[in-house]
Amino acid sequence: MASRARAIPDAADTTLAARLPADLRNTVTNPNRSSYGFRPLYRTDVEWAAELSNRTVHTVMHLAWVDKGQGFHQGQMAVYVKPRGKLGPAYLALIAPFRHGVVYPALLREIERAWHHRTRTE
Repeated sequence: MASRARAIPDAADTTLAARLPADLRNTVTNPNRSSYGFRPLYRTDVEWAAELSNRTVHTVMHLAWVDKGQGFHQGQMAVYVKPRGKLGPAYLALIAPFRHGVVYPALLREIERAWHHRTRTE
């Protein structure tokens, strides 16, 4: 069942894809939703961003690989969330401990495993 496109809270757009600069458009090789429901927006060698939109939130996840110099790198993740509707703020407050204590750490561990697997196979 296809989900209905919802406007971003406080905006008329349903996706941030149209707001991307020209050099980031069409950089995603698989535009389908991930297993977590995120739809990729763009990908470069060192960045990836995707959005999720449902009845309670519009969310953008941004992952970056930062060169710290002397061969060291650091992964960074940011998640930007806008609540939607009357239930959005209450829903976010209710699940905040779960998101910060379970979901985000699990995501980071999965990304780390994928990165280590990638570096071993190159």
